[in-house]
Amino acid sequence: MRYLLRLGYSFARPHVRLCHQSVYRSNANERSLAVVLGEKKLEISTGRLAKFADGSAVVKLGDTSVMVTAVSKTKPSPSQFMPLVVDYRQKAAAAGRIPTNYLRRELGTTDHEILTSRLIDRSIRPLFPPGYFYDTQVLCNLLAVDGVNDPDVLAINAASAALALSDIPWNGPIGAVRVGLVDGELVINPTRLEMTSSTLNLIVAGAPSSQVVMIEASAENVLQQDFCHAVKVGVRHTQQIILTIQQMMREQKITKRTPVKVFTAPKDMVEHVRQLASERIYAVFTDYTHDKISRDEAINKVRLETEEILKEKFPQAEPFEIIESFNVASKEIFRNLVLNEYKRCDGRGLTALRNISCDVDLFKPLHGSALFQRGQTQVLCSVTFDSLESSVKADIITTALSGIKDKNFMLHYEFPPYATNEIGKMGGINRRELGHGALAEKALRPVIPKDFPFTIRVTSEVLESNGSSSMASACGGSLALMDAGVPISSAVAGVAVGLISKANPETPTEIQDYRLLTDILGIEDYLGDMDFKLAGTNKGITALQADVKIPGLPLRLVMEAIQQGTVAKREILGIMNKCLQKPRETQKENGPVVENVRVPASKRARFVGPGGYNLRKLQAQTGVTINQVDEETFSVFAPTPEAMHEAHKFISEICKDDQEQELEFGAIYTATITEIRDIGVMVKLYPNMSAVLLHNSQLDHKRIKHPSALGLDVGQKIQVKYFGRDPTDGRMRISRKVLHSPAASIIKTMSETQSISMSSSNSNRPSSDL
Repeated sequence: MRYLLRLGYSFARPHVRLCHQSVYRSNANERSLAVVLGEKKLEISTGRLAKFADGSAVVKLGDTSVMVTAVSKTKPSPSQFMPLVVDYRQKAAAAGRIPTNYLRRELGTTDHEILTSRLIDRSIRPLFPPGYFYDTQVLCNLLAVDGVNDPDVLAINAASAALALSDIPWNGPIGAVRVGLVDGELVINPTRLEMTSSTLNLIVAGAPSSQVVMIEASAENVLQQDFCHAVKVGVRHTQQIILTIQQMMREQKITKRTPVKVFTAPKDMVEHVRQLASERIYAVFTDYTHDKISRDEAINKVRLETEEILKEKFPQAEPFEIIESFNVASKEIFRNLVLNEYKRCDGRGLTALRNISCDVDLFKPLHGSALFQRGQTQVLCSVTFDSLESSVKADIITTALSGIKDKNFMLHYEFPPYATNEIGKMGGINRRELGHGALAEKALRPVIPKDFPFTIRVTSEVLESNGSSSMASACGGSLALMDAGVPISSAVAGVAVGLISKANPETPTEIQDYRLLTDILGIEDYLGDMDFKLAGTNKGITALQADVKIPGLPLRLVMEAIQQGTVAKREILGIMNKCLQKPRETQKENGPVVENVRVPASKRARFVGPGGYNLRKLQAQTGVTINQVDEETFSVFAPTPEAMHEAHKFISEICKDDQEQELEFGAIYTATITEIRDIGVMVKLYPNMSAVLLHNSQLDHKRIKHPSALGLDVGQKIQVKYFGRDPTDGRMRISRKVLHSPAASIIKTMSETQSISMSSSNSNRPSSDL
């Protein structure tokens, strides 16, 4: 305040009004437009929040609002790729919750956040101009979530608007919608409730001119024609979002930066590489005896020799220029081989599959196992069963945002470094592994029976990798599930379709010519334009993921890729059926067992034990898991039949029949005090009986605070009257104070009880005064 006064600021009322006027002028730049999608209105606004960012936009649907900011450095990065980072974070406050961790704040990242970040990244990355190597960060901030509309699709649209309305070079905008299939009708951006009854969860991101840049879908065996129709409807609605963002760009007169092109190969140097090494590179790519390792070694040998010559020819050239020159030339030769000669580097036809082999029941101790080999891609899958209580429990924020509480089927994908003959760090999980595992899980989930009594975990370990390991995981996972005896509704197979395209010289965003490749190799993925993964059964599609590296795909090409993938999928299923045609009718001998144990109310307290002691002891000694189903039934899960046998012996010992059944209602017994407590005494009516509590209120007619007031001590024998068991909790009801009343009673010992008939005892049975 003093500093402001020294500068001549006054805080009189007129200046307060001027301050308000300046705030109003800053909000005057805010611009908001709405687009109607089906029956819902999507609002896009900018200019009010996060104005220091290069671009900022807020997208609202219902009462769910997502803000996305985009910032890009003005100096190029030393890396020779597009250094784009997308971070989507779930905010507890947006859902009206407080995090449950000990710090009560957001910590780390969840699987859902990582998968959504990948979804946004794959949608916007293809539209950055070639050679744009500037660090760029896109942050997605949830402002408010109504629990009805999912924020992930809104985040894609907000990222598109933030980049389009900034000066960052980007060939957008794009639009994204979710398409559901409810009761045979397509629904655009369905609510969370509508998605519970939807057989399709399709997210499609479209570019101008009805181009497709990203598809992510899971489906419950949706027919090919219905799926294709859903894609077309989704793309049509994305165009409305694109037109809205383009209108905002025109109104704000957006001017993009002109970045300095770095890491580009000089034309004369590329031409020199063509003259020096074209024939040798072509010879390597047409030598069908090569496998992945030998081909890479042969190309690397040509590279090193060529680079040495280039260094002598161009002594002033930068190292990256020499490297990039060879990369440009070799990529050009590889792509022309496919486009012009219809040849692939392993000798296959464009639609041919690699050699496939399958094997199941590899290791006897496993509940289910399978080995799937496709070319040089090898995946080992195993199935493990556990109790339903072992299902994945979602955190409260994910539950509030997506409605997912728990799931009893999961697939975990592992990609160790030796799979590509490399050395790397082990432990933890990266975004790629998480994304590939999630895709394979989506492919298999629709065929898992919903009432299966176990939690199922499929682990997929990639032992060798030369392309399409995620789809191999879907194939191997399907075989492992059938080997484990899971009654899946149908076998599932997956395949990856690639693309080699040629752009129109006059209109670079248009494709002049292209070739679709079935079952792509790693090098075809790396040097190609698309990785189009499709999985499903003989009936329909269960999962689809399209990763595109060019600014967009025309719809006709997408439809053709789906058709080509469907044909290959059926061919793979035919090969898998020769190995194992249907699920085994029974589980393996060492498989888990679930049984329900009925415990009468009279024995429930003994079964559970003090404070649950007996249950904990049973679980620790035998490895079983016990959960109460209802008042008298407990569900026992055992990982093996031997564990269930041990549990049966333990339970029988705890609940074995004893002399308690001979206790007569209303009879008097001599009990032995085993323990003195503040609230009463623990007594036994016979030697092998579990001690029961005789409360202070039942010791004497006088009100006492401690049993010592009556001179009671451990080992002392006292007489008590038996009144059966409480019908609600099964506790034994006994009393000492009623014996001090004038009512007639019969004093019995255990030996006397055994010799007295039930008829005589019934004739002397008094009424209970408890």
